[in-house]
Amino acid sequence: MTQPPPPIQPVRTPLPSAESWLAGVPTPAQRRLDRYAVAAFATSLPGLVPIAMVLGLIALPRVRKSGARGRGLAISALVISACWLIAIGLAAALNLQGERRAGIGRSTVISQVQVQQCFDAELEVATLRQVKIADCAVPHTGEAYAKVRAMLTGLSTPQKGAVATQQCATAFQTFVGKSYERSELDMYYVVLEDRAVADGNVLCMVGKPGEQLTGSMRGSQR
Repeated sequence: MTQPPPPIQPVRTPLPSAESWLAGVPTPAQRRLDRYAVAAFATSLPGLVPIAMVLGLIALPRVRKSGARGRGLAISALVISACWLIAIGLAAALNLQGERRAGIGRSTVISQVQVQQCFDAELEVATLRQVKIADCAVPHTGEAYAKVRAMLTGLSTPQKGAVATQQCATAFQTFVGKSYERSELDMYYVVLEDRAVADGNVLCMVGKPGEQLTGSMRGSQR
């Protein structure tokens, strides 16, 4: 009796393991970090906005084309740079508003200058009438440092000058930290009215003709 032939078994080639399929394909942990993205993030932190933005904009297409890591760093660099720009703009706006409130850049008559205000003017002129209010932090020609009380009613012009000078000199030493006689600075005054009033009737100012001052002269010992 003839035996039926055994069933034909298909020849199956074993599939390679999943690990072998991934051979040569970089995993996320193996992909390199784009150096432009790293540089963009590093320069954005201290506020080097132009450099950080340029590097970040270069890094984004590089990362997309190469598949390298760093997209998050590049985006973070751009966001941080934008925050810096907003902060700088806000600070500039607040500073401008502060200057306007302080009257910086405004021209006014000398009698309207307030104590602690700095100004620009020609100190060499015989009669000073107009000044321009200045920021004490930048070079300027003069600073109003005190209003003093002086009894000037009924006095002659030379007598008024002597009394006003004496009163301003006393305030000068307290303000500058050195007596007027020993100081390199010059002193000026404006008589606001002859009657001695509570908040002072003589405006005292400090300056130095031919030289600009920087910062307040309070405690300068000059």
